[in-house]
Amino acid sequence: MSLPRIAVDAMGGDEGVRVMVEGAALARRRHDKFQFLLVGDRERIETALAHHPGLTGASEILHCDDVVGGDEKPTQALRRAKTTSMGLAVDAVKHGAAGAAVSAGNTGALMAMSKLALRTMPGIDRPALAALIPTLKDQDVVMLDLGANRECDARNLVQFAIMGAAYARIVHGYDAPRVRLLNIGTEETKGTEQLQDAASQLKAATGLALTFEGFVEADKINRGDCDVIVTDGFSGNIALKAIEGAARFVTDLLRNAFSSSFRSKVGFLVSRPATELLRHHLDPNNHNGAVFLGLNGVVVKSHGSASAKGVANAVEVAARLLEDDITNRIAQDLAELGEDRLRDSTRGEAAAK
Repeated sequence: MSLPRIAVDAMGGDEGVRVMVEGAALARRRHDKFQFLLVGDRERIETALAHHPGLTGASEILHCDDVVGGDEKPTQALRRAKTTSMGLAVDAVKHGAAGAAVSAGNTGALMAMSKLALRTMPGIDRPALAALIPTLKDQDVVMLDLGANRECDARNLVQFAIMGAAYARIVHGYDAPRVRLLNIGTEETKGTEQLQDAASQLKAATGLALTFEGFVEADKINRGDCDVIVTDGFSGNIALKAIEGAARFVTDLLRNAFSSSFRSKVGFLVSRPATELLRHHLDPNNHNGAVFLGLNGVVVKSHGSASAKGVANAVEVAARLLEDDITNRIAQDLAELGEDRLRDSTRGEAAAK
């Protein structure tokens, strides 16, 4: 795999340089064609690189000792976009010094910097945060938006559906991913006006590389009965946090149950293969790497608490999107829909109300 190099914000995340460099090194071992631009404090990065000699020759360091704080407001972070490791990693994508950027830092700041530097694609009003959510089936489900936009109209939701389907075609290889809108019920009469309008537009659309299958309720997100779930960022972020919390609850419940008595410990030894499989499936590091879709460039958000394995997975997500040219795929799908037709349809519905 020959790709443009990937800019890594080495200062982001809960543990910063050590884990970010270790994650890049792991990704490099898996794919020896990967090249990196490591952005952050040179001395700290060089210290970390000393433990990963295989990464040294594949990396360039861009020195920067200014870091975006985890609790820093996006408006404050934007003022230091030219001096922080996060801002410089995104700026490298803008100016062609890197093909993609990966950061485990402040999500709001990363979105603000990415949107300002890279701008949204023609035909896209707002970028959306998309991630892979584990399911009972062999394939994860693509879900968006997970927090970039608190309020969305029907037009935004239709655009999210197009972007999510393009992402699903890349990661799963489907020709026409099954798309559903997150709603409080599956009946056609349920939901807000925005959801109703978006459903009508997706039903009427022709030529798109997706299959619209109506609505899905939150308790079915992990069933694997669809390939893409679309929602606004407010609802999506709540759903994501609920899923993550439920996964931790199940893990902790099993740990407490198996350590409660000698008989439980024996039972754990007997059932260990099954519990290890469950632990692997629930481990967020195995699904790490949320993507800002709809920008003129690839930016991937790693979870702040991700391990080196999680960071490596985020890097691989960025590489996959570069290899399959996600931006061009979204542009082609928008052209199939007909941007003018979507705009006129939305305006007509608004006027009717």
